Amino acid sequence: MIRVLLADDHAMFRSGMRAVLDTQADFECVGEAADGREAVAQAASLRPDVAVLDVRMPKLDGLAATEAIMSAPGNDTRVLVLTTYDSDEYVYRALRAGASGFLLKSLAPEELVSAMRVAARGDALIDPTVTRRLVSTFATSIEPVAAEPAELERLTSREREVLLLVADASSNAEIAAHLHVGEETVKTHVSRILAKLGLRDRVHAVVYAYRNGLVGDR
Repeated sequence: MIRVLLADDHAMFRSGMRAVLDTQADFECVGEAADGREAVAQAASLRPDVAVLDVRMPKLDGLAATEAIMSAPGNDTRVLVLTTYDSDEYVYRALRAGASGFLLKSLAPEELVSAMRVAARGDALIDPTVTRRLVSTFATSIEPVAAEPAELERLTSREREVLLLVADASSNAEIAAHLHVGEETVKTHVSRILAKLGLRDRVHAVVYAYRNGLVGDR
């Protein structure tokens, strides 16, 4: 069962999302918060698997609330940040704070539910409309540094290929089609890459690839 906390100052949005979650057998909405401070307090007391936070909330905005939740001792809650604004600044702040995802509220309810499942299993995601622009920014703003040879040698040639495709903002389905393998095989490769390189999620894998100049290797 995936335990979810919904934090948004619009009661109608919260009730709508709660109604959607109530139709899902694998979800339980354990709490609601109308502002950021309440969200932080409930995350600490309820310890949900996933907290869904709106960017703009009173008392404490969603980004500051994310920072507070993620920095709490012993925290294991994954945070999804929702917004109506397609802003690079919001994306960067959310990811720096440790959010597992940044999504636009314009997504269909079933897509938001799918995103919660992704976050709950420990993966990260960014709304498709901003992913490639974010990656492009990494390419131009992050100065490559020398990777530790021992780190890269841990990767097989196929894992290195998958890492480069992840750095291109390719989804698991797109990587599977490109490599002519199944999506479960791709998920296995991604999990092994993260474990071998000591990375938290796909977003950090993208940063790692660009910081170490791997993208230019192709």
